[in-house]
Amino acid sequence: MEDNNTQVAVIGAGPGGYAAAFLAADMGMAVTLIDPAENPGGVCLYRGCIPSKALLHVSRLIDEASHAADWGVSFGKPKIDIQRMRAWKSEIIDGLTGGLGRLVAQRKINHVRATARFMDDHTLSLADMEGKTSTLGFAHAVLATGSAAVDIPLFPADSDRIWNSKKALDLETVPTTLLVVGGGYIGLELGSVYAALGSDVTVVEMLPHLLAGADRDLVRFLARRLTDRFKAILLGTTVAAAKVQKNGVKVTFGGQDDKPLTRLFQRVLVAVGRRPRSAGLGLETAGVTLDEGGFVKIDAHCRTAAQHIFAIGDVAGQPMLAHKAAYEARIAVETIAGKNVIADPAAIPAVVFTDPEVAWTGLTESAAKTGGTAVEVTRFPWAASGRAVSLGRSDGLTKLVIDPASERLLGAGIVGPGAGELIAEATLAIEMGANATDLGLTIHPHPTLAETLKEAADIFHGTATHYYRPKRKKKNE
Repeated sequence: MEDNNTQVAVIGAGPGGYAAAFLAADMGMAVTLIDPAENPGGVCLYRGCIPSKALLHVSRLIDEASHAADWGVSFGKPKIDIQRMRAWKSEIIDGLTGGLGRLVAQRKINHVRATARFMDDHTLSLADMEGKTSTLGFAHAVLATGSAAVDIPLFPADSDRIWNSKKALDLETVPTTLLVVGGGYIGLELGSVYAALGSDVTVVEMLPHLLAGADRDLVRFLARRLTDRFKAILLGTTVAAAKVQKNGVKVTFGGQDDKPLTRLFQRVLVAVGRRPRSAGLGLETAGVTLDEGGFVKIDAHCRTAAQHIFAIGDVAGQPMLAHKAAYEARIAVETIAGKNVIADPAAIPAVVFTDPEVAWTGLTESAAKTGGTAVEVTRFPWAASGRAVSLGRSDGLTKLVIDPASERLLGAGIVGPGAGELIAEATLAIEMGANATDLGLTIHPHPTLAETLKEAADIFHGTATHYYRPKRKKKNE
């Protein structure tokens, strides 16, 4: 590689990085996109969001087929071809990443397959795939290096019996027994996949409940279903010891009535969270500072302490979500272009793609209670939804978190099939400052699951068609 210069250097080609590079190029800037992979995509597309959703689709299909007998349609036991499933997953990844590669070429972006390290606040040292080094000068830089899975010292990462999310998504084998360490969204999603494929799955979580970030009334529907699907769910439980043996991993648990419990598992999936990729980048030489958690400190414009260097996505703080990264990419690039914009979302949706899906956006009920915010919560049970019942999926709920004084929508939560799609309407309503009346008077198609949002809004006024709750009395009545 020859030494050169660029107007905007984007480090990392995940959902935030390639979004920043594409927008900057569309706005007429000279862009260099730096990433070791052949095409953009990052962890999300290569080893995370997309492949996991592909496998979750398979697991959901298997589960639906098993329940079809309740409706009068019976299928035989599914025959699972792991090699074909793995190939199908790879085809999806290759197609999407290849498409992004073509978009790089169409936008005339300089894509450099390399790793980057700051030499100073205007120069990067690049090491290509063959180990050759060069330098790249830049006027502006966007740091989008993402995050990596957190390891637990108890479990040796070099053992093929210990998996992180990447190894689990490789789908090399379907173990007879699988321990999932961590009851967050990654552990529950991948645990669901392997349970559908035939593994006896045990989940261990040190907290007293699953999905710590979600409201309990949403999680209970998922927990009920997973209790039937998984071999065991151990809450309020820690891993006291683990030993890799020839026949598996011997794990000792603690925390349940102080009585040690020992079990043997063929594989262990460690899914206890992710950490920002901020180490080893030479950030200190560029004047970029980190917080105690290793996240890059940024302002409302996504600027770091070095005003011409920006950070977006997982490396720049919670929530560590692909769509948050893409949003921040726009803020950073438009700031570089001289526009007066800031990152100030009223709501950032989160989705757990289990079955049922769990989604929430804006202010949660638990956060409102913790922060002392006065809210009124309305809930529409899917047992009262004609569409949900016709799908055989009445195990769901749509809830709204509303300001009782202004009636403005502050947050929403949904659990049920398709919750990840439905939550977008609630997010838009929050961003637009809609109130319960706005949502209730919006005509929704019938019969749909989307109607549950309208009905939940009508419950606020006591006028829901398919669910009775007495009309609320205002303070002056």
